[in-house]
Amino acid sequence: MGGVTDPLPALPEDVTTVLAVAAHPDDLEYGAATVVARWTDRGTRVSYLLLTRGEAGIDTIDPEGAGPLREGEQRRAAAEVGVSDVVFAGLPDGVLEAGVALRHVIARAVRRVRPDVVLAPASQSWGGVPDQADHRALVAMLLDGVRDAGNRWVHRDLVDEGLEPFDGVRWIGLVGDAEPTHAIDVSDSLDRGMASLRAHATYFEAVGGSPEQMLRTGAAEAGARQGVASATLVRIIRLRPDEG
Repeated sequence: MGGVTDPLPALPEDVTTVLAVAAHPDDLEYGAATVVARWTDRGTRVSYLLLTRGEAGIDTIDPEGAGPLREGEQRRAAAEVGVSDVVFAGLPDGVLEAGVALRHVIARAVRRVRPDVVLAPASQSWGGVPDQADHRALVAMLLDGVRDAGNRWVHRDLVDEGLEPFDGVRWIGLVGDAEPTHAIDVSDSLDRGMASLRAHATYFEAVGGSPEQMLRTGAAEAGARQGVASATLVRIIRLRPDEG
């Protein structure tokens, strides 16, 4: 049995349409954006779903001002990696709940985009401290929301909206998970991912700096494991086990 530094299998890249889901503006820029940049360069269509506008994320700016500001920064960040389809669900920042309402929002997006892959940031602990509540709620409901998208008799109002069931998601990828199963070489897309991160300039100035160097170091460490300059680690949840 190999050690923890053994290379991981390459992340499958035979994907045509991706839905990337995050709780807040800037969440996708912590690693997922480098993968998105690689894929859009190869012609993959990627859409973003932001559950909130991140309006409660800046202590010095009230939510009425912070929401539009962070939404604008997220749209610019997405453009840096070739994404123009960016939807904000408008759920309240900081108080997302793991439940049917969140599943409904995810199912609606899956039916609209009809992706073969769903990508999201993993929920992590930091120094043994559990992740922020919104991040935990998203990861807890992501699989259920994707499955709901394929069930005609769950969230029946979506059919009334013209959103027919869709069960074509092959796998869910959690970026930065503590137990990754796959890796992807992002040596050629890392700089675009970092440009996407820098698009959140006002936010990082308000909360104190940018994590760019930390992310570059992490990508280099993951790359060393894979034998490439930079890599991003992902845990795959397969919804079609027969695909291998």
